[in-house]
Amino acid sequence: MNRFTKAAVIAVAMATTTVPMAAAAQDRGDRREYRQERRDDRREFRQERRDDRRDWRDGDYRNRGEYRRDRRDDRRDFREDRRDDRRDFRQERRYDRNNRNWWQGRADFRDYRGARQGYWYAPNYGYYRVEPRYYNTRWVRGGYLPSAYRGYYVNDPYIYGLRPAPRGYRYVHAGNDIVLTAIATGLIASVLYDVF
Repeated sequence: MNRFTKAAVIAVAMATTTVPMAAAAQDRGDRREYRQERRDDRREFRQERRDDRRDWRDGDYRNRGEYRRDRRDDRRDFREDRRDDRRDFRQERRYDRNNRNWWQGRADFRDYRGARQGYWYAPNYGYYRVEPRYYNTRWVRGGYLPSAYRGYYVNDPYIYGLRPAPRGYRYVHAGNDIVLTAIATGLIASVLYDVF
């Protein structure tokens, strides 16, 4: 092998390994920045509350109602800011029925390499083996999810546009579907088909 060929092989190897590493580092950086902003918001909120208490002690408020209104406004502003931050952070990565590739670039799908015969994929869990009789099963309301597959919980239903699960129920990844099942029995209450 001549020097030019060796250099080309090394360049290709470097390019194929650095791009995925850079994408993962960028995603971690975004999450780190988001957490830092939330910390700063909480710190500012606590400081405002301290200032309000200090003003109350020093007699800067004419009556207790004014003090309570200020505290209520501070809490409302803090909640709205956090709600907006969460919406901005998550909105770009939410499930979209019209976009089959909505999941690309998400950290919980980093191990996903497409469908594999005899396996299902669950975000944040990875691939897991499935009995052949369940591989092409179409889950229906009123059926039962086998106990072996009830442990692959959906960590954040909000991403898929789902409401929080009712008491006694959990959202579970079952193949490409998300199934709302009773925790104790596995009774299926609803199904969201073909998520990815």
